Amino acid sequence: MLSCHRKLKIFACNSNPGLADEVAAVLDTNLVKASVGRFSDGEIRVQIHESIRGADVFVIQSLCRPVHDNIMELLIVIDALNRASARSITAVLPYYAYARQDRKSQPREPIASKLLANLITAAGASRVLTIDLHAPQIQGFFDIPVDHLKAAPILSQHLETRGLRGCVIVSPDVGGVARARVLAEHLDASLAIVDKRRPKPNVAEVMNVIGDVKGKPCVLVDDLVDTAGTICQAAQALIDRGATSVRACCTHGVLSGPAIERLKASPIEELVITNTIPVTAHDNIDKITVLSVAPLFAEAIRRIYEELSVSILFE
Repeated sequence: MLSCHRKLKIFACNSNPGLADEVAAVLDTNLVKASVGRFSDGEIRVQIHESIRGADVFVIQSLCRPVHDNIMELLIVIDALNRASARSITAVLPYYAYARQDRKSQPREPIASKLLANLITAAGASRVLTIDLHAPQIQGFFDIPVDHLKAAPILSQHLETRGLRGCVIVSPDVGGVARARVLAEHLDASLAIVDKRRPKPNVAEVMNVIGDVKGKPCVLVDDLVDTAGTICQAAQALIDRGATSVRACCTHGVLSGPAIERLKASPIEELVITNTIPVTAHDNIDKITVLSVAPLFAEAIRRIYEELSVSILFE
């Protein structure tokens, strides 16, 4: 229950209505009455059917496929809320697009994640709430406060129900070691690393496995699974080196291109993801388990609204 006298409003855009409904239900409130549709030429049309003057509004929008439609929808909704005199607007972004373009890895490349941060700020957002950014430094791309949640406690609780306390947590690349270490600490597990190289985007080649995995169950952990090439190659490498079983978990199930077919053919017994990105009927195979982040987001929203500390949720 909410104990603040100000008005709290939850606004659901079109990318992840299921998560928005869950969040509103946990907070025991209703979604803002609004319609977000299209004109006949494809332009986005936003109509808000209730007063939000002086309200603290939380706009829930995952910036997943169709990425550019969802980005424009978010920006236009934020603009509409500003012009309707909302007191504050928090962009709740369960999945942040362009997060992998956080630096110039080659000459004459954009830093698109910074550009997106500028657009969201310019549209009028006063705060951002997100979870498991691909690169934590993206928080610094914003000139407004960013609350960066972690899904590790949710994932670790599920893995404990699978009897995996004391397993080997495996990072599929060197860059994900810090993320894997957090999960390993939750599960009292040891740590291993897959050494890989990426000759071009969405293509990975496994070079070596650093750590002892022989005769042990392994859990691969990453922030997202896109085409599933990295995770499936890493799983096969672990089996080849004597792992008794391989599961995988990540926060964001992007699952584009050949991901589903690769997962079906891989030795991965279970892929655990969250509902930061909605899972389509095509993607919902037996190997995939979807956990809800709605209670975590709802608690963060409540704390922001009531001006309480959010950092306790990071522990």
